[in-house]
Amino acid sequence: MSPVWTLLLIAVPLIGALMVAFGTEDRAYGSSLRTMLVTLIPGAMMLWQFDFSMGAVHQGAASVNWIPDLGIKLSIGTDAISLLLIILTVLLGPIVIAASKTAIKDDRRKYYAWLLILQAAMVGVFAARDLMLFYICFEFTLLPMFILIRCYGSTNRVAASTKFFLYTFTGSMMTLAGLIYVVYFVAQQTGTWTLDIATLTAIAPRMPIEHQAWVLLAMLAGFAVKVPLFPFHTWLPLAHTEAPTAGSVILAGVLLKLGTYGILRFAIPITPAAFMEYAPVLGVLSVIGIIYAGLICWVQDDIKKLVAYSSVSHLGFCVLGLAALNVSGLSGSVLYMLSHGLSTGGLFLMIGFMYERYHTRDMRQIGGLASKMPVWTFFMVFFTMASVGLPGLNGFPSEVLCLIASFQSDAAWTAAGEPGAWGTTLGPWFGVFAGTGMVIAAMYLLIMVGKICFGPLREPKDHHAHEELPTDLSRREIWTLIPLAVACLVFGLKPVYLLDAISDPINQIVSTATAHSVQPLPENHETHTMMDMIQTQIQTQTEATP
Repeated sequence: MSPVWTLLLIAVPLIGALMVAFGTEDRAYGSSLRTMLVTLIPGAMMLWQFDFSMGAVHQGAASVNWIPDLGIKLSIGTDAISLLLIILTVLLGPIVIAASKTAIKDDRRKYYAWLLILQAAMVGVFAARDLMLFYICFEFTLLPMFILIRCYGSTNRVAASTKFFLYTFTGSMMTLAGLIYVVYFVAQQTGTWTLDIATLTAIAPRMPIEHQAWVLLAMLAGFAVKVPLFPFHTWLPLAHTEAPTAGSVILAGVLLKLGTYGILRFAIPITPAAFMEYAPVLGVLSVIGIIYAGLICWVQDDIKKLVAYSSVSHLGFCVLGLAALNVSGLSGSVLYMLSHGLSTGGLFLMIGFMYERYHTRDMRQIGGLASKMPVWTFFMVFFTMASVGLPGLNGFPSEVLCLIASFQSDAAWTAAGEPGAWGTTLGPWFGVFAGTGMVIAAMYLLIMVGKICFGPLREPKDHHAHEELPTDLSRREIWTLIPLAVACLVFGLKPVYLLDAISDPINQIVSTATAHSVQPLPENHETHTMMDMIQTQIQTQTEATP
């Protein structure tokens, strides 16, 4: 795969942002939409040229020396996991631009320019193979979203943007401290400074488990806030509620995945022993988030806030799969990153389209829209069923895999089909309690659909017809929803396509983490041949360590 396509995905939105920023107000929408549509071409070429039989290899690699004395390069490359997340980002790009046509009326140049810059930064996070480029893009996503919320949000946008900034920036600083220590440790081991992610993940697991624990804590401080994982979730409902529709779609579809992607790409490979040791803690926090956020959803009257809290619950399943630290769990987690971006992104679009017409999100003021907006109701029910996890749609396989992984991840756990080490991971009770979250989610989401879509028509007292929009969805709005709906259906019916695509990198991550986190089995364990194998592996690693 040529690195040119990845570079274009970063460069084209940046060039488009400059054109929009220095253009005219009336051309801002058209220029930004054309720019986003152009990015579909390199995205499609990456997907076409990528060799999924070598999914664990970072293809389309390119590197430029920046500060050679410190080992700082700007390196890009994509494996199967990062490629799929890039494709999700590219897919949502033109959708959020098209959805904003009638919603944003003032200062359009600034709005669309920052959306384009945000697009480039998100692609940069997933394509980065050097720690410097990763952290620059990871941190830079904060600024465009902060501006979108603060300048184009609802009535409480100032408080929402401030809280969003303080939470994520503070957590990122702690993550930076942990990553700097990893670079220092690797430099002590090799005698050279490097920020190459592959080199860091290969050598950093030699750290003593006490050091790994502190590094893991530092990384989770930033990644857990991004997810967000309970109890670091309090910024998300306010940010979602106050953000413009495009901001909410991007936030749910891509930005929250930066946290889970960071855990998968850095926390597990760099601190495997500590991650396995503290996996039950992550599992407990995930289960609490699943149930707690679900119960909060049950009593919400604001539809957007309900969907926002549902993201906390859904991404709890995603982190639970990571904490299981087995192939099923990591596969389910990656599937959940993609699935949640499609279905919840669709729900935020539906809420945005309704809000443009009625200027309310209060379920006590509005309902029975099926009689007046049948097309809107169809898509609303569809994306709700996908979010519930209806079999045949995209939410089902990802949730089931994460639950199965927690059941399988018991005291004696396996990696890549081979017996692994004796360690403390999750167990059946994690799956039992997390499973109740699926029931709770089905109840509050179906109640929401029942109130909004069915029953007698209820409209706000001061409602009047929107001059620029038809009563039901326009053609433009329908075309923004069709790609998401088709993707939800295809991935729900044929999840094997995604599972096959990510199987190689998932197996590599699990097997590598297992190899660096083995501990001796108890003396009375019945599988003595296993003991011999693990002792041999430990001896080999000890001899290889300088």
